[in-house]
Amino acid sequence: MKKLFVLAVAVLGFTFTSNAQEIAENAIGLRLGDSDGFGAEISYQRALGENNRLELDLGLRSGSNFDGFKLAGLYQWVWLLDGNFNWYAGVGGGIASYDFDRVPQGFDDGDTFVFAAGDIGIEYNFDIPLQLSLDFRPEIGFGEGVYNNDDLDFDIALGIRYQF
Repeated sequence: MKKLFVLAVAVLGFTFTSNAQEIAENAIGLRLGDSDGFGAEISYQRALGENNRLELDLGLRSGSNFDGFKLAGLYQWVWLLDGNFNWYAGVGGGIASYDFDRVPQGFDDGDTFVFAAGDIGIEYNFDIPLQLSLDFRPEIGFGEGVYNNDDLDFDIALGIRYQF
């Protein structure tokens, strides 16, 4: 595991020296996906520099025994992969609130918690102002109570955004 971590850090270090494609000043759209149900998020990206940006996502989550919302903020670095393809990685966090179904009597049916997140993905910028992306966002929650939302969650999603 240590070797894999060192290799990942080395690869990221080498890629910092590569040139990034100019990223859009703003992009807004949808991010669809989740790890254990269905999630749809309104996603906004704002360029902060030549190769970094801020992404804000506000979405709804629905699973077999819960419904909720999630607000996430991520700082991302973007690197040119080839042509109109970029890859990106980032870190951030957010807050979530879930309501649970099938709760035993006497227990609270909701939970609000904060989480830390990482993000890695690939995107394609069309010649028209359209961006498609596929990303992987591992999240770890910091919750208390009956539901202990302190586990690791793997969120995979497809994004489609209008760039302006």
